[in-house]
Amino acid sequence: MGFLKQFCVISPLNKNVLLQCQSFSCGDADLDDFFCNDTDNYEQQLLGKSYCFRLDKQPEIIVGAFTLANSSIESRHLPNSRKKKLTENIPHEKHLFSYPAVLIGRLGVNKAFTKKGIGSELLDYIKALAVFPENWFGCRYLTVDAYNSEHTIKYYASNDFQPLFSTEKQEKEHIGCPDEKELKSRLMFFDLIRLFRN
Repeated sequence: MGFLKQFCVISPLNKNVLLQCQSFSCGDADLDDFFCNDTDNYEQQLLGKSYCFRLDKQPEIIVGAFTLANSSIESRHLPNSRKKKLTENIPHEKHLFSYPAVLIGRLGVNKAFTKKGIGSELLDYIKALAVFPENWFGCRYLTVDAYNSEHTIKYYASNDFQPLFSTEKQEKEHIGCPDEKELKSRLMFFDLIRLFRN
């Protein structure tokens, strides 16, 4: 049994919850600022919804937080090799130009709770949400614009996400990023059909 399931409860992450909680920090200034100051605005603009896991016996402590939004993966503009990789588990007659996805817009673990596998538990929870039988929306993929750092890419890869583009150069070409400019994030995906084949 994981830490989140055993010791935490989930709740929406909004201004009211934040007022009841200690300051949340995952060690990344951009993520901290979003989770502490911008989740309500994001939700009010219908751009995504944020949630947090809090300690069951100390609900003022946020252990981890994440934001989800509807998204899609456009396959028609992908290089053939990447299109084949994306659709390898989809019968040919079901191939589409665009596939429904859920975007993990933000995800962070409280600095005080790192090295406990909580980040992977958060991803497992999100995967389960996406295929929950009572979910009203069809969804084939989870996607994330992962920070383009070795640590972050390795974290998502260890949780079975893979880059949508095989190289940074290929991804830069796709998004129109000049060669000399740094690629700040990598688009990665997880095919939810894998959960039914394990």
